[in-house]
Amino acid sequence: MIEAATAVFLERGYVAATMRAIAATAGVAVSTVELLFGTKARLLKAAIDVAIAGDDEPVAVLDRTWTADARAATDAHAFLAIVAGVIAPAQQRSAGLVLAVFEGAATDPALAELSKQLITQRAGTAEWLVDRVTDIRPLRRGCTRQEAIDTIWVLMDPAVFDRLTRHRGWTRERYERWFAGSITRLLVDTTASGPTETPNRSTT
Repeated sequence: MIEAATAVFLERGYVAATMRAIAATAGVAVSTVELLFGTKARLLKAAIDVAIAGDDEPVAVLDRTWTADARAATDAHAFLAIVAGVIAPAQQRSAGLVLAVFEGAATDPALAELSKQLITQRAGTAEWLVDRVTDIRPLRRGCTRQEAIDTIWVLMDPAVFDRLTRHRGWTRERYERWFAGSITRLLVDTTASGPTETPNRSTT
């Protein structure tokens, strides 16, 4: 059903997608979909969770095994390559669904709340990423922790991925390289020899 819902949401958008169409695509009764998910908004949220993670295991993205490899990285380029290698496929699977949430948020209170959750979740991931990368290298001179978080938050916007891949013809691999490279160029002091000092971590 999640697979069917994903296909219908991506094809029709949130407003035009119906529970009946999703049920028909999944080959089940509408009552079955409603019993399991309740509302169309909750079904879209479930589809997004699976798309971001790549599976239906109830484990948050930042609690998955890839983060251990990321934490073990002692080189900023290696760390960002690991992160980008996770974020780019997640964007490819989920960007269209997240944009469907933003589309419907203006008229659907349930989606408005989900939109806030997704935006906050992205900020949390950006914060984690900044704190991990600055364990390896300091931020460039003049860049505050909050500016770094906000910059990565923008780079991770699903609309950016969508426009680069769908409108500008980028491959996922090109986006992956661009994402890691942009963080390095914009935020990381590559001339320094060690991690950021504690005061820089708390500066906003």
